[in-house]
Amino acid sequence: MATVLRMPEVAAAATEAVLTEWLLPEGATFAASDALATVETEKALVDIEADADGTLLKLLVPGGKLVDVGAPIAVLAAVGEQVTDLASLLTQLGLDQDPGSGAPVAEEAPATSPPVEAPAETRAADPTVVEARAADPTVVEARAADPTVVEVRAERASKPPAPGVRVFSSPLARKIAKGAGLAIEDIPGTGPRNRVLRRDVEAVIAARASAPPPPSVGTSHDEIPHTRLRKAMAARLQQSKREAPHFYLRATVRVDRLVTLRAEVNEGSDTRVSLNDLVVKAVGGAHARVPEMNATWAEDAVRRPHSVDVAVAVATERGLVTPVVRDVPGLTVTALAARVQDLAARARDGKLKQEELEGGTISVTNLGMYGVEEFAAIINPPHAAILAVGAVRDEPVVEDGVLVVGKTLKVTLSVDHRPVDGVVAAQWLGAFVDLLEHPARVLA
Repeated sequence: MATVLRMPEVAAAATEAVLTEWLLPEGATFAASDALATVETEKALVDIEADADGTLLKLLVPGGKLVDVGAPIAVLAAVGEQVTDLASLLTQLGLDQDPGSGAPVAEEAPATSPPVEAPAETRAADPTVVEARAADPTVVEARAADPTVVEVRAERASKPPAPGVRVFSSPLARKIAKGAGLAIEDIPGTGPRNRVLRRDVEAVIAARASAPPPPSVGTSHDEIPHTRLRKAMAARLQQSKREAPHFYLRATVRVDRLVTLRAEVNEGSDTRVSLNDLVVKAVGGAHARVPEMNATWAEDAVRRPHSVDVAVAVATERGLVTPVVRDVPGLTVTALAARVQDLAARARDGKLKQEELEGGTISVTNLGMYGVEEFAAIINPPHAAILAVGAVRDEPVVEDGVLVVGKTLKVTLSVDHRPVDGVVAAQWLGAFVDLLEHPARVLA
């Protein structure tokens, strides 16, 4: 029995998503758990997997289209099912509407079948011909015998309707025009009674796209459309700065031992451990020492997860993402490094799963590789804190009353004052600094 594949709710509370691409063509067979399509949410790309074996009978939505959650996107046939009348099947499944939107769509005349009209002379002499043409099949013969009708139709289509004249249009044409920011009254119609059809709107959109840009006035600029990820990130961070009362704690850490430890760990190892991996490990250790920091703010309570999960900021072409490393205290340093490398690679390729972007109570963001000494970051909600990590630098430090050169690292902890008090944050930062300055404890 054929079934309708609908856009799933791939992210909590999502109302729409972009169907990025189909991974299989029409007519292709698939097995249960095979990926059929890729969907872009506000945070990641997610594959839609098949529940059972079958055939991808009909694609209802092309790749790259924004689709409402629950809207039909394809028709699937069971294994061995033969469909001889696809049109009837679509009607039985209730798909006589615009796929992907759920909005009913009236039938439009095909582009290869021009509307029926009487010859120009007849229409000029008798205006009732226009109204009677649909009921009089002889008009078709008259039109075929008079090529001037084509010229009249072409002249009419080149002009928008006069002011005050009622404009007829199909629902789909109105929808497309609205989405493109066009007034339906300004679009010449080529359908019966100057009806504006889908092809008319698309023709205007295509003409507008191919038109040369207007002469620049003043300073020219490029416009780079927002990705869904960047828009979502901007909205979250704006919400964070508006709603979460930030306070900041700063520390300078001696990391001579940490740098030496990293070199020893990497000697002969297949998995390269970065300084940032050691920082993430120390963050997990500080959370274990000060569990009050492992918290998030909710409407009616402060939530304290049972596991210590740490998010790591990764820059991608689409924007910043923060995949979450689970159970950081329970991982060895090399296992943690391998996990971070895998998450970062899939983040850049847009292959993270939704659940890999959820959870955690703190993020780590590192700009040290760009030579940044110190910075403060915005908390990524619903986390309670974010640790901004700068570059390791050789600086003069006092050691046992003697001025020497030491390796230092500046960090800034941004904290949400609602779930975390200043004293708790200070205790946490002290524990974190202690772990970095005595890195053998990071491995314990």
